[in-house]
Amino acid sequence: MERVYIFDTTLRDGEQAPGFSMTTEEKLQMAHQLAKLGVDVIEAGFAAASKGDFEAINLIASEVKGPVICSLARALEKDIEIAAQALAPAERKRIHTFIATSEIHMKYKLRMSEEEVLERAKKAVEFARRFTDDVEFSCEDATRSQREFLYRVIETAIKAGATVINIPDTVGYAVPEEFGKLIEDILNNVPNVDKAIISVHCHDDLGLAVANSLTAVKHGARQVECTINGIGERAGNAALEEIVMAIKVRKDYFKDLYTGVNTKELYKTSRLLCRITGSFVPPNKAIVGDNAFAHESGIHQHGVLSHRLTYEIINPEDVGFPSTRIVLGKHSGRHALKAKLKEMGYDFTEEDLDRLFEKFKALADKKKEVYEEDLEALIYEEFVKVPEKEPIKIVHYQVQTGDNMLPTATVVLTYNSETKTATSTGNGPVDAVIKAIQKALGIEPKLVDFSIKALTPNTDAQAEARLVIELDGIRASGRGIDVDIIKASVNGFIDALNRVLMRKYYILSRAKIREEGTV
Repeated sequence: MERVYIFDTTLRDGEQAPGFSMTTEEKLQMAHQLAKLGVDVIEAGFAAASKGDFEAINLIASEVKGPVICSLARALEKDIEIAAQALAPAERKRIHTFIATSEIHMKYKLRMSEEEVLERAKKAVEFARRFTDDVEFSCEDATRSQREFLYRVIETAIKAGATVINIPDTVGYAVPEEFGKLIEDILNNVPNVDKAIISVHCHDDLGLAVANSLTAVKHGARQVECTINGIGERAGNAALEEIVMAIKVRKDYFKDLYTGVNTKELYKTSRLLCRITGSFVPPNKAIVGDNAFAHESGIHQHGVLSHRLTYEIINPEDVGFPSTRIVLGKHSGRHALKAKLKEMGYDFTEEDLDRLFEKFKALADKKKEVYEEDLEALIYEEFVKVPEKEPIKIVHYQVQTGDNMLPTATVVLTYNSETKTATSTGNGPVDAVIKAIQKALGIEPKLVDFSIKALTPNTDAQAEARLVIELDGIRASGRGIDVDIIKASVNGFIDALNRVLMRKYYILSRAKIREEGTV
């Protein structure tokens, strides 16, 4: 078995993308999660770039254990010395120094000759070796570099003490076959290449970063530089989650190659990055997108419900994804509807299912997605008499909260023609009001899931709160919408509670009918 090392540059190259800046505390939080994910190297920043980057690298080097902690540095002694200072507390450290090797960069950016670049590369690596035995050297814009000169630079850097040689496709120019051949040629034409690990760092300007990285691995590269969610300069970097899962899923193709990544942490790491940066991944994003394990087509749904491997090559649990999601819409079939109803706690005869399926299809033609609450409305309309018990209704609630006080909520609600009042504290205003509702009713359902999203832009946006609760083995979801997120959350919780009670009533009424033999 041969290891492919995963070099995460989310905190350096990823953060350089517009809109993805992070505070020192956020970088530390992300670094701890990357360590939990099991990456081999965390490139924590560019120490000489700013005081903030220096402090973040230094803090990560002090507190994060496990991965090698790395700082980028130009091929300048002052940059390398600052990087070494920032990395000083790290148990395992790496200095990553670089200089451009393409004609266009040397002529227009560096204004240096080939010999000057060779000398600068040599001195930079030698100087970095004074601070650590782990030195990485990058040939910036390698894919547009003259091949023979590239070989000379790599040979010089290894001779000077570089232990990792990185071949960046800096501007996302390469295509897979060409990039794979480049790696192969480097391995065959640099005399001392066996003394270093060959790494690749691909950008996604042509949408080929992952494909190029994987082709490079197939041709002998043993480190891949990548980022969570593929964030990075311009169109981004190779997405870490895609690289790792491709190697894991396609063992038949990548043979004895493996990574040390704990794939069950991929989804959690992706979502943490989204929360920290305020960004989101497209729903169709591979591995971690909301639709990565979602199925609406009836044919696909039937296949997945019969055997997951028919339409899913990855088990959602393997990447920490909640589960396969069956989306009900106009393309869905009877198998998906039946499975969803069973999940909700309903058991219909085939005849009743046929009746409900017709109504479901009519509704699905009018909506993009049919939710649980829509199905329940159809069920109660078609099969269940309105119960005598009145639903829970909020009459009034009040929440007190602030910087230096414990959030406290008081609620007044009605249920079954009875008014109930309660007061409770909580970790936050939403937690406090939900606990007050539970106290007033004398029940404590388990909160399975809770999410809030903005439906409209700006600070006065409408918020949608979606909650899933479970009580006495019955699970239901609720939804609330309001410009006030507390009110949206309260409405969603009450909606979910009423649905649990309605399902309970339905189950009891159907059981009674079966006992009496009236159906």
